Amino acid sequence: MTSNRIHSHLEEIALIGKLADLKEDHYQHSLLLSAVIELLMEKGMLTAEELSVKTQALEVQDEAAVMSDLFHE
Repeated sequence: MTSNRIHSHLEEIALIGKLADLKEDHYQHSLLLSAVIELLMEKGMLTAEELSVKTQALEVQDEAAVMSDLFHE
């Protein structure tokens, strides 16, 4: 019983570490994406409106894919 409890605690610690790593990765990716978007806008290669339209289109596309997956299972 004690062995299982220790094993469970070690798994929990490992999971917490993985979540912390994912949080850091997410932050770094968000920072990089923000920098790229800002540079593209500064250079006049992208507008806020274009970004908004594309974001909305991708959301609709993702929602359609999820719904399709739900009905094909």
